Amino acid sequence: MLRTFRRRLLKTLFWLIAGSCLLVLVLRWVPPPGSALMVERKIESWIDGKPIDLQRTWVSWDALPDDLKMAVIAAEDQKFAEHWGFDVAAIQAALAHNQAGGSVRGASTLSQQVAKNLFLWSGRSWLRKGIEVWFTGLVELLWPKQRILEVYLNSAEWSEGVFGAEAAAHHHFNTGASYLSARQASLLAAVLPNPREWSASRPSAYVNQRANWIRQQVRQLGGSHYLTRLGGTYPAWWPQSWRD
Repeated sequence: MLRTFRRRLLKTLFWLIAGSCLLVLVLRWVPPPGSALMVERKIESWIDGKPIDLQRTWVSWDALPDDLKMAVIAAEDQKFAEHWGFDVAAIQAALAHNQAGGSVRGASTLSQQVAKNLFLWSGRSWLRKGIEVWFTGLVELLWPKQRILEVYLNSAEWSEGVFGAEAAAHHHFNTGASYLSARQASLLAAVLPNPREWSASRPSAYVNQRANWIRQQVRQLGGSHYLTRLGGTYPAWWPQSWRD
């Protein structure tokens, strides 16, 4: 019985690993129809007795404005072009801060946030974190940086039931994502840590201050020139000889 159980367990693990690899590979080209976070929000609304309509429209990389791409990088992950999914220095700093007490600080990269929002549930358990590490590694291995950022901008939550840049632009500014100004882009990026409590269209003094800081960081990163460091349509680890 023990041998049978072990054999079935190994077979199950094999198919889970193979299935997750295939899923991530397919989503390298196919726009995700939704995300685990969207499902979670929908279920929460049913439980609360206040069902919500989820808003989301996919927008391709070329139609997403550079101002929004850079604002999100400046706000969430300034080492996005350099790391392979994990910002080790930021993780160490967050651990030291959290051990000292006070507010809990996160250190998730854009790649980790994509893995979490797309495939996993909310929470801080070690099981979820371990699976997040697996999916983050797959995303970094199989997707180029441009694709990671494209999926992030189309999956991020920007208000109650509002997902993705296009829905956020219409919800907050009554315009399409392609027509966002630099200030509007920075306001959207400023509310990402707490999008259901903060508003980009009705910003508090803190959100305005954070948006100003984001625009300053974008300039220090080199503006849209930073995006050339994302490596085009190839995964970051591909040698130049393969790209040629």
